[in-house]
Amino acid sequence: MPATAPTILATSIGFDSRGRGPYDWAPGPVFDLAVDLAGAPERPRLCYLGTATGDDPVRVAGVYGAFAGGAVRVSHLSLFPMPTVPDARAHLLAQDVIWVGGGSVANLLAVWQVHGLGEVLAECWRAGVVLGGVSAGSLCWHVGGTTDSYGPDLRPVTNGLGLIPTSNGVHYDSEEQRRPLYHRLVADGTLPAGHATDDGVGLVYRGTALVEAVADRPGRAAYRVERGPDGAAVERRLEPRRLR
Repeated sequence: MPATAPTILATSIGFDSRGRGPYDWAPGPVFDLAVDLAGAPERPRLCYLGTATGDDPVRVAGVYGAFAGGAVRVSHLSLFPMPTVPDARAHLLAQDVIWVGGGSVANLLAVWQVHGLGEVLAECWRAGVVLGGVSAGSLCWHVGGTTDSYGPDLRPVTNGLGLIPTSNGVHYDSEEQRRPLYHRLVADGTLPAGHATDDGVGLVYRGTALVEAVADRPGRAAYRVERGPDGAAVERRLEPRRLR
């Protein structure tokens, strides 16, 4: 059974670590939430898209390892050097959850455009496949946000898929350039108003409406950022629901 409404889970939450190496991952509670949002199927199907890191095979293997032995049926769609499935549209529409990894959102969007994946993902969203992801995999669903795709000095990205017609800020508490740049871009109109997430926090959208913020650790928050009447950015803290 698909999600009851078009659903996006946009986060600054990655995989947990089992502690035996940089890619020895375990799925944290955000993945349980994604499956619940998809209607809690007994054997959920999750497809990983690692476009933002050039379909790094080590990361792809880490995703399979994270879910090994569990109920989740994992697949992946890589686009380098060519798509790894014969019909990307059919494969993605058959999923319960599509999870997009972090990395370069600018490169991700460019490659997706070449393959027509934006239109396919929008179709999946309307069909009730839960779209989720971390960092670049959060920014991509929005109009835009702040990115390090171009180098260590952050810059705006404004050509996101726009399924959520607002902006998005990720890693809000862990990278010092993120908050001031996001404020400036919203204040000067480069980006529309939107929501930002500290590390460990995610945003749940039903349709285009934010319905809740969630967190997998204490002391973290989400934020609403908009342009105030005096032209400056105004930030409002949103307390998330703890997932564990």
